[in-house]
Amino acid sequence: MKFYIASSFKNKEHVRYLAEGLVHNGHLQTYDWTQNTRATTEKELQFIGSKEKQAVVDCDVFIMLVPAGKGSHIELGIAAALKKTIYIFSETTILPEKASTFYYLPFIHRRQGLLKDFRNELIKRS
Repeated sequence: MKFYIASSFKNKEHVRYLAEGLVHNGHLQTYDWTQNTRATTEKELQFIGSKEKQAVVDCDVFIMLVPAGKGSHIELGIAAALKKTIYIFSETTILPEKASTFYYLPFIHRRQGLLKDFRNELIKRS
């Protein structure tokens, strides 16, 4: 399975934990944005944006860990338009009044709970 994980910089360690487990079990991460520093120039933003867009195009499974920023939500829209398998994961309940309408599209798989359990679910899935 080729996967991409979208999230915010404050979730970098969770993204790394999930990715390491999947890669260790033979899956391919299409892009690891956690290796980047925050972009500060237009050129850096363009370069990273191109890499992230291509990673979404190339993945079979798109995973978003929330809370997530505006870039992650743009990536979610790209993944939805490309009919990717999509998971949205949160350790806590996502309240509908704070959620995006996209979270509730019928093809979106929402998960809540422990990250290790979600990682195990994804490993078993493939």
